[in-house]
Amino acid sequence: MSVKDGKSIMAEPLLQIENLSLRREGRDILRGVNLTVQAGQIHVLLGLNGSGKSSLAYVVMGCESYTPDSGQILFDGRDLAGLSITERARMGITLAWQEPARFEGLPVGKYIGVGVREDQTNERERVMAALEAVALPPKVYGFRAADQTLSGGERKRVELAAVYAMRPRLAILDEPDSGIDVLSLGDIERLIRRLADEGSAVLLITHRDELVTMADVASLMCFGSILFTGDPAEARRYYAGRCRPHLESLGAQPWDAASPEVQAALASNGGPVSQLSGDAVKEPA
Repeated sequence: MSVKDGKSIMAEPLLQIENLSLRREGRDILRGVNLTVQAGQIHVLLGLNGSGKSSLAYVVMGCESYTPDSGQILFDGRDLAGLSITERARMGITLAWQEPARFEGLPVGKYIGVGVREDQTNERERVMAALEAVALPPKVYGFRAADQTLSGGERKRVELAAVYAMRPRLAILDEPDSGIDVLSLGDIERLIRRLADEGSAVLLITHRDELVTMADVASLMCFGSILFTGDPAEARRYYAGRCRPHLESLGAQPWDAASPEVQAALASNGGPVSQLSGDAVKEPA
């Protein structure tokens, strides 16, 4: 359900995550996660560093060592269990990594064009449009090598341009603002909105609540659980009022669940969250 601007639009979810749990190296990473994303929707997953957001992205993408212990992931009604990264990519799922990859010696334009499907428009036009969408002049960057000469911000823009050129059915963007200066965030926001407007479902992962303003719906993740899903403005207020203070007092997640201080923090989360309006509310464990 999209709830932006007070509007609620029901549709069948493209991505549906049901009661998903993941345990690694003797530690619970994800705890009964439920989340849905619709086609053409920007769903922001907001949470402190270490709260399990990236792990959820790796599970959806089918990364090695990220096979869930329980739960189900449905994509367009199909169970993703047992499918490889390649098979999921062929279905239209793509992940823009928090740290973009380098492809030494490969021109930026060629790198972006790799993911353009044969049934899409002219590859050159799509690559140029993708570069322009992230404010990188095609004449300057099209033939430039995708190597160490690119800054972190430039590599992030190139990766986002490659995602846009693919026209994926589901784009998972892990911290798309990392390495991007504040003045350039507007370019990234416009690109993400264009992705959604062209029909892609976008799951945007971030610890910066400023990015929630572009969301159609937002979810809060803490300690491996989804605490709230609903109105982006309410999610942002809760994050600023509750989650950030926990970071200052307890440090970065993951936390020691047996610690009295952590138990008190989770208990304090459990009260106000149940009073927030939204599609789904899950009390913290």
